[in-house]
Amino acid sequence: MSDSQSHPITPRAALFLLGTVILLWGVNWPIMKVGLQSISPFTFAASRMVLGGITMFAVAGLTGNLTWPHRRDWPVVISVGLIQLAAFIGMATFALQYVPAGRSSILAYTTPLWVLPISFLMLREAVNGWKLVGFLLGLAGILVMFNPATFNWSDPDVLLGNGTLMFAAMLWALLIVQIRGHRWHGTPLSLIPWQFAVATVALVPVAFYLESDNPIQWSGELWATLLYNGPIATGFCTWAIVTITRALPALTTSLGTLGVPVTGMVASAIVLGEPITGSNLGGLLLIVGGLALLAISERRGAA
Repeated sequence: MSDSQSHPITPRAALFLLGTVILLWGVNWPIMKVGLQSISPFTFAASRMVLGGITMFAVAGLTGNLTWPHRRDWPVVISVGLIQLAAFIGMATFALQYVPAGRSSILAYTTPLWVLPISFLMLREAVNGWKLVGFLLGLAGILVMFNPATFNWSDPDVLLGNGTLMFAAMLWALLIVQIRGHRWHGTPLSLIPWQFAVATVALVPVAFYLESDNPIQWSGELWATLLYNGPIATGFCTWAIVTITRALPALTTSLGTLGVPVTGMVASAIVLGEPITGSNLGGLLLIVGGLALLAISERRGAA
């Protein structure tokens, strides 16, 4: 299917889909933290790729979208598979061993720190006043919530966990810009199964090499965690975020995903009893303000 035949969804539909992803990904942070009590991180991430891939191959086949990707789409198929799926999810799951779930969700979504200069330099993407103010509010919220003074700098696990999350965010920023500048030939639904295949090929050997000696503690709770993470949090949400990225500007997508750490922080407090500090509440208000300005700007652009 050519790019001209594959139209992105409307901005209004993209914003609704973005809200759904924010909820599903946000509540998944405490769910993953619970799952790591029974399964090693890269084995967990690889399981997500296998289950998510099976789901999306089935959905694509049943809807008539299971086709071999166009040769010009393969660079993005490989990039999404390696960066957004294998690298980002693998590194975030690894870091979650050492960092609280609420804080992990915040650091993993510092992507706007890096998207703004990249999208401006590579795509010459315009940034109007509302989007700039929204971005700065969201960024200020992250800075308030991410207080380096609270770090235990003497603990190498703390440094490794937080550093891994920040690096994962940088990689995702590069991917967002690449997807935005790509001229698509296939639809997200026709491409996402192959992206999962790439991620599976990358993660399964890593999990086997690093964690083959770590037994999985099977239980009903772990099965529920994997079934939520595979078909829903990985399969559906990955298709959704690629679809959203095609319909909205790169900065809008990256700032909008800041709703995930907001949801993750609240869900972690409810599920895991993680405290919500004054700095977390201040950051929450700033991020919500940024998201509100972003929605206003998007609505004006669609009018």
